[in-house]
Amino acid sequence: MNGRKYMFKDRSDAAEKLKEQLPLDQMKHEKWHLVAVSSGGLELIHHLNKRLQLQKDFLFSAGIYAPKNSECELARVSEYEEIVINDRLVEAFEITYDYIYGEASRKHEEKILSYIYKYRKGEHFEDMQGKTIMLVDEGAESGLKLMGAIKTVLAMNPKAVYVAVPVLPSDLLDSLEPLADEIFLVSSLDDYVETKSYYEEFATVTDEQIEQYLGE
Repeated sequence: MNGRKYMFKDRSDAAEKLKEQLPLDQMKHEKWHLVAVSSGGLELIHHLNKRLQLQKDFLFSAGIYAPKNSECELARVSEYEEIVINDRLVEAFEITYDYIYGEASRKHEEKILSYIYKYRKGEHFEDMQGKTIMLVDEGAESGLKLMGAIKTVLAMNPKAVYVAVPVLPSDLLDSLEPLADEIFLVSSLDDYVETKSYYEEFATVTDEQIEQYLGE
């Protein structure tokens, strides 16, 4: 043991702590639609939804990375081909926007469509017009997944959009607050590092688990 104190034991523990911040009765009464923006977010929904039994889905997206740095995410494209871009990084790396849009088209064709057929049997993400939505993730470094998801669902004219995340960077929280009706979280941090640093156990969510969670 290294003696380190983690914020959460695992995603189940994070879900229990997040539940304390959520209006559970309101969610059940108004029949909120729970939408994961990552596989980890889908596992959180699995734990959150055991007693609520609300509708759920996974909004697929894919990251667009710097040509010479596969860990530097410049932008993200959703399954509705909405794109969010970190302009500061694009300019710093002197990347052209043609590259971003070209990669977005390629990632949508090669990755996102395969997710849709694999996990949703080819069915498109449900239209959220008039629905109350809660977007869920396990944490966020750049926030591009959440930003892209918010942009995608807002274009559908929902009744309301909420965000639930156990832990977020403080500056990202400031950026998200004007876009969502409310953000539910356990903690926001000024010195945020990788999301996995806050979980003692941070196992990869397998294909089998994704299929199980979506089929429940």
